[in-house]
Amino acid sequence: MRISISTKHGQIPEAVQSSIEQKVSKLPRYFDRTTGIDVIVDLKDKNSPAVELLVSAEETKDFFATDFGSNVLTALDSAIQKVESQMRKHKEKLTGHRNRTHKDSPA
Repeated sequence: MRISISTKHGQIPEAVQSSIEQKVSKLPRYFDRTTGIDVIVDLKDKNSPAVELLVSAEETKDFFATDFGSNVLTALDSAIQKVESQMRKHKEKLTGHRNRTHKDSPA
């Protein structure tokens, strides 16, 4: 799985980049077929930077979230929560129908 971190309108410190990479590397536990994660940090407004998160997965559409925050890491945390819920919902949709037990079926 590849992780790509890019910035617009500025640079982010190496410590913040490694923190971003560490946080997004946990996303595949919600959906096993994750192939890539793109993080785009927009520093146009220094007071509320924007973070866009694009998660690519096999045989499904991409998961996408964007959010603003007082700093890069708070914006990233809220974007991660949005993507996690999308991934969880998609996985439940795929596997939910297989785990149902039918009470009306003859034994």
